Parts: sequence; structure tokens; C-alpha cells
Amino acid sequence: MTLQKLRKKIDAIDSHLMALLNERARLSMAIGREKIKSKKGIYAPAREKQVLARIKALNKGPMTVSACEAIYREIMSGSLALEKPLKVACLGTEGAYSYLATRKKFGSQVSIDSCGNIYEVFQKVELRDCDYGVVPIENSTEGAVTDTFDLLVDSDLKICSQVLQKIEHCLISRSPLEKIKVVYSNPNVFGQCRSWLKGHLPKAAQISLSSTTQSVKMVAGKKGAAAIASRQAAEAYGVPVVRQNVNDIPHNTTRFLVIGVEDAAPTGTDRTSILFSIKDRVGALHAMLTPFFRNKINLTKIESRPSKKKAWDYYFFVDFEGHREDKNVKRALGQLEEMCKYLKVLGSYPVLA
Repeated sequence: MTLQKLRKKIDAIDSHLMALLNERARLSMAIGREKIKSKKGIYAPAREKQVLARIKALNKGPMTVSACEAIYREIMSGSLALEKPLKVACLGTEGAYSYLATRKKFGSQVSIDSCGNIYEVFQKVELRDCDYGVVPIENSTEGAVTDTFDLLVDSDLKICSQVLQKIEHCLISRSPLEKIKVVYSNPNVFGQCRSWLKGHLPKAAQISLSSTTQSVKMVAGKKGAAAIASRQAAEAYGVPVVRQNVNDIPHNTTRFLVIGVEDAAPTGTDRTSILFSIKDRVGALHAMLTPFFRNKINLTKIESRPSKKKAWDYYFFVDFEGHREDKNVKRALGQLEEMCKYLKVLGSYPVLA
């Protein structure tokens, strides 16, 4: 078959695809009207998981699973925008890792409200200035993002989804490596690049700022100054990349939470996050964990944070498999609540493949 005939076949398929996409869009608008009538949130994490799982099962190639997922995320992003214009708060501007995670989760058709710190993200959603917020919770190299943990204690917002963002740090500067005297970045980023900085810039001063994109803007007009941020941040602000992949561990990933006014419906493969405080007695923490064992619930994470109300008093953050509406989870939480001083369910949300 000639090149011209092959292209005509593609044109015919494109015409059919556009008709189907617009038919899908009209159905999405109808769904949006029903959601508004029933006062349900526009973004439905459980449905998102269902659609992506179905597309993965339907795909017989040669298109890759990741390519199909990227296409359908944009289709869903366009559908959400038709149902109701969404605004999502995140830390940092274009090129920040939170910004990249937000685009990865919600696509290009949502409006992003860039915030100067994590507290502002929570505040924007609490005041209903934004529909959702995206906040970092932990990094595979550096561990917990403590500001997010602390804000979850007092906030009424729920965790409704999560997104994993691969982190690839670059050294960004208008000066060559040997001329750099000071480096700007986020404190967590410095921790993720500790060995690289020690080996390549041992004498350079390290100045912490609230976001990586702020760091890039800071060094845009400075000689002898560098920022550590994403390649996308360097491109966004027109500052050259001096070195790529300066993070100490190649498989560096940050887990982000999506926060909103309600959590997600059950999907069958979910995660629940809770926090609790315990009475000060021998074996108290061990006792708090027994309800999960009795009810055959797998714990995936446990983290402690000072309560800031009393010396040596702690909150414990726990992630486990299951949804808060599952019978065994309800039973375990009921048993736990009888034993601890304070218990709060932060949200149940789908485990995305």
C-alpha cells in the first residue's frame, strides 16, 4: 500500500475518533449535571481507576500501556473540564515537582493555583478557593515531608487519591560547575543530593527556599549561583542545565497526596490513612496494632510525629490496605478507637497501578 493510501486510512480513522470523542464528551457533560444535582464531587478517583484498568485490559498493542494511559488521562482531563472547570492548588509554579505531579494526575485541562508553601495549599482547599490540592507526603530517599503530616492533624480535608512522581534533579546555573559558590533549593532536595554535592561542590553554600522553582528564579540573573530543580523548571525560566541527574539515588520518587473535602468510594484495592495518639503506658503501641493483626489487615506504613502539645507525646500515622467502609476495617477501627486517646481517619483512596 502506498504512503498516500496509508495516510488516507489514518485520516478516516481520525474522523471516526473525533466523532466518538465528542460523543463521549457529551455524555461526560450529562454525568457532570447529575453529579451537581446529587452534590457529588466532580473528580471521582474510583472511576478514574476503573477506566484506566479497563483501558489497560483492552489494549492489545502495539501501543504501550503508558502511552494509552497518557492519552486517556488527557481525555478524562478534558471531560472533567466540561463537567465543571476544576482548580487545583499545588506547591510551586511550572516546573516544580508538585506542579508536574498535578499535571500527571489531572491533565492539562485543569487550572493550577500555584502556592508558596504547603500550608497555603491546605488553606486554598479549606476555603473552597480550589477544588483539590496536591501535596508531597514522602520521598523514597529522604523520607517524610513533615509539614504535610503536621497539617493533616488539624485539617478537616480528606485524602482522596495519590500520585507517584519520578524525581530527576538537575544543577541549573548560568555559570560553569567550577565557578559555583552558592546553591539554592528546597531542604528536602538538598537531602536527596547530599552525596553529589559533597563530591562536586563541597565548598558551596546551601541556601534553602520553599520551592525548587523559586530557586531557579533566584539564580536566573546571578553569576556563581546555582539551583537544584527539574529540567522542566530550567526550561520554563530559561536557565541552562549544568549537570543532569544529581540526585544520589537514581530511582528517586516522591509520593503526593490529593486532598479534598471527601475521600474516594471503595474500588476493591484501596489504601486507608489514619492517625492516632496513645496513652503513655508500657506496650501501648503494640496494643494499638493488634486490631489490624486480628482483622487480617496489612499495614504498609507507620510514621510518628511529635504532637507539639506535650513533651514526648506523639501522633502515629498509619497506612494500611483496605477501605474504611470494608467490614474488617470498620471492626479494626472500632477496636482501636476504644484503646487510644485520639483517632482520625484521614481518608481512603484507590491504589493505582
